[in-house]
Amino acid sequence: MSIRLLIADDHPVVRAGLVGLLACESGLEVVGEADSGTAAVRLAAELRPDVVLMDLRMPGLDGVDATARIAAECPGVRVLILTTYDTDSNIVRAVEAGAAGYLLKDATPAALAAAIRSAADGETVLPPLIAAKLVHHMRNPAPEKPTARELDVLALVAQGLTNAAIGRRLHISETTVKTHLVRVFAKLDVDDRTAAVTVAMRRRLLTDVFGT
Repeated sequence: MSIRLLIADDHPVVRAGLVGLLACESGLEVVGEADSGTAAVRLAAELRPDVVLMDLRMPGLDGVDATARIAAECPGVRVLILTTYDTDSNIVRAVEAGAAGYLLKDATPAALAAAIRSAADGETVLPPLIAAKLVHHMRNPAPEKPTARELDVLALVAQGLTNAAIGRRLHISETTVKTHLVRVFAKLDVDDRTAAVTVAMRRRLLTDVFGT
């Protein structure tokens, strides 16, 4: 019997490419496409695919939160993260959410097909580089916490202010704002502003600003 797949990615070109690629693989059948995490959860419940190929960054409900929902609500549906992001925090969050594996989008077609088959068979799919990052994260202590000033900057980022506007608000140069953000990214193990705010709020580092 064919392995039934649901592809979740907010980029139409990427989804089309994956559909075309996997159509050439025997024993694999794409039964649905989702353009958001919310749609992925809904379609996983409706279609009950064997494997969901899940992008990490999507509008609204992201890939990790969608994975957690599917793991909780659709027993037996395996989620394989397929993304361009390979930071330790992303990998750990995905695994903790219940992902069956974590694959980068530069994987070869053969590697992708093999990963899907392994996930469908109940195996955990972690390529050597990803496994090494996961082990490194587990063996090393938590990174240094952001300073009060760095959190001030991040709180204003969360409110949608630009670097220039943040500089004016805090009476510091735009270069200093960028320096604070670079340090925050390193301490939170992220690579962009949205991820930094998300992680900081999850760790309740911005409670003084948002009261949650």
